[in-house]
Amino acid sequence: MTGPLVRVVRSGVSRRRVQTVVIAIATMMAVAAAVVAGSLMVVSNAPFDHAFAEQNGAHITAEFDPAKAGAEQLGATGRLDGVTASAGPYPTTILRATDSAGRQPPAMTLVGRTGPRAAVDDLDLTAGRWARKPGEIVLSSGYQGPAFKVGDTLTASGTTLTVVGFATSASRTADGWATPAQVKALAAKDAPVNSQMLYRFDSAGSKDEIAADRKKLLAAVPSGALLGTQSYLDTKRAADQGAAPTIPFLVAFGVLGIVMSVIIVGSVISGAVGTGLRRIGILKAIGFTPREVVRAYVAQALVPASVGIALGAVLGNLLAVPLLDDTEQAYGTASLSVAWWVDVVVPAGALIVVGLAALVPALRAGRLRTVEAIAVGRAPRTGRGQWAHRAAGRLPLPRAVTYGLASPFAHPVRTLAMLLAVAFGTIAATFAVGLTSSLNEVSAVQDPEDRAAVTVFTGGATVAGGEHVPAPGTPEPQPADPAKVSAAIEAQPGTDSYYGLGQQDATVAGISGTVRATLYQGDSTRGGYAMISGHWLTGAGQVVVPGRFLDTTGTEVGDTVRVTVGKKTAILRIVGEAFDTSGDDLEIQASLADFPATGPQLFLVDVKPGVTAAAYAEKLAAQVEPLGADARANSPSERDNLVLILNTMAVLLTLMLVCVAGLGVLNSVVLDTRERVHDLGVCKALGMSPRQTVSLVLASVTGIGVLGGLVGVPAGYALHGFVLPVMGHAAGTELPRSVLDVYDTPQLLLLGLAGLVIALLGALVPAGWAARTRTATALRTE
Repeated sequence: MTGPLVRVVRSGVSRRRVQTVVIAIATMMAVAAAVVAGSLMVVSNAPFDHAFAEQNGAHITAEFDPAKAGAEQLGATGRLDGVTASAGPYPTTILRATDSAGRQPPAMTLVGRTGPRAAVDDLDLTAGRWARKPGEIVLSSGYQGPAFKVGDTLTASGTTLTVVGFATSASRTADGWATPAQVKALAAKDAPVNSQMLYRFDSAGSKDEIAADRKKLLAAVPSGALLGTQSYLDTKRAADQGAAPTIPFLVAFGVLGIVMSVIIVGSVISGAVGTGLRRIGILKAIGFTPREVVRAYVAQALVPASVGIALGAVLGNLLAVPLLDDTEQAYGTASLSVAWWVDVVVPAGALIVVGLAALVPALRAGRLRTVEAIAVGRAPRTGRGQWAHRAAGRLPLPRAVTYGLASPFAHPVRTLAMLLAVAFGTIAATFAVGLTSSLNEVSAVQDPEDRAAVTVFTGGATVAGGEHVPAPGTPEPQPADPAKVSAAIEAQPGTDSYYGLGQQDATVAGISGTVRATLYQGDSTRGGYAMISGHWLTGAGQVVVPGRFLDTTGTEVGDTVRVTVGKKTAILRIVGEAFDTSGDDLEIQASLADFPATGPQLFLVDVKPGVTAAAYAEKLAAQVEPLGADARANSPSERDNLVLILNTMAVLLTLMLVCVAGLGVLNSVVLDTRERVHDLGVCKALGMSPRQTVSLVLASVTGIGVLGGLVGVPAGYALHGFVLPVMGHAAGTELPRSVLDVYDTPQLLLLGLAGLVIALLGALVPAGWAARTRTATALRTE
């Protein structure tokens, strides 16, 4: 651009400070929201694939008998046809350990490696360091958190292991790692040391190809040497299923952000042209061509937008980092970062959107005739909205209020843009409230056993996961008699209600393999799962199943199935479809009365009002410990990490969108106030007080805020009703009504006020400016 054109652009940017700031902040918020949403969408779109590729994950994890296949022979399998990379052999064993608090976590697969780096399964250390000597162990990052931290200890076979770090394996090749010598030293009769090999193949994209690859390994070693294999496809399916529900959620917020940014930027630039007609005429009168005028107005938008886009990209990256850290923990993937192309595509796209939004009104400015622009700029058209002023004047309200209520009708296009901004802000708020409520409900209903105040175990001292850890040197105690434990609970003062629960492997006609059967004794209504259809167990002869069970067996609610637990077979009627949170495992719920040989493994107790769970559990434990049982108070379960991530994202993105909506209102009201400044001066000269001036300006957006709320709340409600089932289907399950029906009437009424609040907050600053403007100054302003 030439010197005069540069000065025109610089003057326009500096003179219209409010519009400059609004464009910069609006684009900053829009870009920041887009970077956050885009980066999370990238990592949540097949997070396993990204981490797997980064770590050169193992397509097949194979375990061999070292007595039948030595290290040299196993190393040769890495050179088989189709194998592109291999690692190992590593010594591996099953670790059954006890932590410093006497709790026994589930058995771990322990692998001996000298370091995290490898040609296959290149581990990512998330905390601490690698195990360098005997007595040290690195745990999988899935154990990191309240359960374990760096410096904790585990005891196994008389050996104390200190946790020195945490690592992530996208292939899930192990639960822990130690030095090879340490793994061999921990070998026991029931946990011998085997050899682990990790392989990558040139063809491993399907189950058939994995099966063919496995046959190659089987043929390359002596018979019986290959003990088992693990396919990466199973791990991938579980990871992708956990990530899939986030995609519809992010798409919804992304679309809202894009639409709002277009509305706001277009409104701001259009307003700049509309209020600068006289200046456009003067520019043309002194020799500027239509093309130069267009370039000047586009540049006046692009300059602050470029600053806002740059700041938004930085802000988006800063906001995305902690969310990506949480996402890494939730998905169990390797280190995540904002994809480089998100930082390129989002700013570039935003710049194009701003340019196009500015081009349309700028072209209108370029087409204006010089004389017309000067004449209209000096004497704006009057008469618009006079019917609205006449109608509002009949209302029993102060004149300042009625004047403000009628003002929006003078600029219908600007009013429509402001209405859309408020409506979209309300949509975002309504959708976010419903989404967070639904996610919290999912977190609450997926583990009904956690609702009980006290858990009584019939197998001895309690440990994490319900496993029993006998004291060193003491014999394994016999399980307690459930009938005696039940009688002790019944006799304990403070008992309100309780029920028994046990889990056994079961076989079901029509399903290969076993399913997990959760069996209930007594009134288990309080511990029942959320129902999608049908009802919870009310007696014997009934079974509640997840939707995947119905799909697998081709049955429906009301049909009967043959279930075998132990030596007992029963014909059970399907009475309900439960909300499925069991992952890849099929789980059914039935009554213990149908399988009398199976006793409850634990009792879940609710205490009477005023009775503390801890005190009750302490007293009950003293009664049941002689029977071989134990009792403990249940602490509130920690919310699922993924739920926390989605809630955080919803709040963050909603705040950004609401701020952008408020900025759109601010800009429009500033334009209106500046256009009417002379009229305001006349009103002030006739006696209008500052308070009445504020009332006039706020009244001008009140109707827009109310209407925006009336439009936004139903639209947000509908968006929630559409997105939540899509999220459920992506996770492979239907959602119960308690998760979908989270709005109540008072809540919707309050959300309806969100539009009014957005409009009033956006108009508050220009209202104060109008009230403080001196009468003489206003009268001299054209």
